[in-house]
Amino acid sequence: MSPDLIQWLLAMLSGGIVALLLTLFGGGGSVLAVPLLLYMVGVKDPHMAIGVSAAGVALNALTALIGHARAGRVRWPCASLFAVVGAFGAWGGSSLAKIIDGQQLLLFFAIAMAAVGLSMLRPKPENGGPDVRLTRALVPRVGVTAAGVGTAAGFFGIGGGFLIVPGMMAATGMGLALAQASSLLSVAAFGATTSFNYALSGWVDLPLVAAMTVGGVAGTLLGLPISHRLGQNAALGRRLFAGLILIVAVYVAIKAISALL
Repeated sequence: MSPDLIQWLLAMLSGGIVALLLTLFGGGGSVLAVPLLLYMVGVKDPHMAIGVSAAGVALNALTALIGHARAGRVRWPCASLFAVVGAFGAWGGSSLAKIIDGQQLLLFFAIAMAAVGLSMLRPKPENGGPDVRLTRALVPRVGVTAAGVGTAAGFFGIGGGFLIVPGMMAATGMGLALAQASSLLSVAAFGATTSFNYALSGWVDLPLVAAMTVGGVAGTLLGLPISHRLGQNAALGRRLFAGLILIVAVYVAIKAISALL
């Protein structure tokens, strides 16, 4: 079996793992894509791993967005403004990340992973109403929040859902379920912007992106029936998953620091 074929199969497996975890536990799973690409698939360049991961996150978010849109859970005016303004921030953030040494960037990425893990441990009360409208008074607040969140998402090379959801709730007053659904448009926009920026520097491997996408479809299909059976164990599973993210964050940080010394 050729090395390229083995790498593509491992990329498919990585995409399946990320999609399975996302389906079972919601946001946060995408941050594992970069460590899987680096330490399991064997991608050598951290910038390449981030570029491929961002493209995969964007495609997965678009797939999930279609389902939520059909169910009427996406608030398009707020979601569109957040996505468009935040995409400019993602371009700036990813441009800054591209000029930073790969191992230093991984150290920053490990910090972002830890933040994701900790955010998953915090309870997320459902508040806000379903009748959210983008008024003239809300536009500046949404725009400023989106610019900040987009910049962070582009810099760290992650979808940023763990920042987009609370940011959208705070800026618009919408509830958790609507914010999670509406955030997917921004996740897709930020991921696409980041991956395109990285692609301009040759840091996106399209065959790996395709392999992760195929694996992601399989992981989603596998995770759907399992998620329905979790029931009351879903909260415990989410906490265990958050713990896994924190452990991987420590591992990534140690590897990055060791490479820098």
